[in-house]
Amino acid sequence: MNDTSLPPGVADELQRGLQAMGLDAALAPPLLAYLALLVRWNRTYNLTAIRDPHEMVTRHLLDSLAMVPHIESGTLADLGTGPGLPGIPLAIARPQLRVTLVESNGKKARFLREAVRQLGLGNARVAESRAEALDEPAAYDNLTARAMDTLAGIVAVGGHLLRLGGHLLAMKGVHPHEEIAALPADWRVLEVRPLQVPGLVGERHLVVCSRT
Repeated sequence: MNDTSLPPGVADELQRGLQAMGLDAALAPPLLAYLALLVRWNRTYNLTAIRDPHEMVTRHLLDSLAMVPHIESGTLADLGTGPGLPGIPLAIARPQLRVTLVESNGKKARFLREAVRQLGLGNARVAESRAEALDEPAAYDNLTARAMDTLAGIVAVGGHLLRLGGHLLAMKGVHPHEEIAALPADWRVLEVRPLQVPGLVGERHLVVCSRT
């Protein structure tokens, strides 16, 4: 699929964002193909409340790609991925990363399967399931959750999926001091990294946690 269904300027906007983030310009075509598919499906299935493709570039694609420098390979479960965020952009940018897109909503899971098929993402699979019901204990090197619950809530529903020594990579806005304080006693925060997302107003942080 190409990006011809996207409004003028969207491709340039993405290219500028990739350049500002120091990412390979070759990522643009598959990212635009994913975006075009998301825009098309969103008209019928309401997969995301953000409907403007320009806004999607910043708040969906570039925001997800801000994680790229912090994860390289291994296995990743993206909990409550919705339409594939950040899982699909990460799978595109990191071919050596094996991504499981965890989503219980049927229409979103159907979209995810179609996106994985059309984009030829051999390193991504869809698990149509609630995170707490996914019977893959300690199967993942990394967990991520972009818009799902508090840190303690993420741990409660998905912590069983993480191997010992693995990392939970949670995307947050402002520094989540209260959420960190509410983590279970056997979990600790390794670091909180500020993220730079071109065009995004407001703070963004990546909280890295592990089980002690």
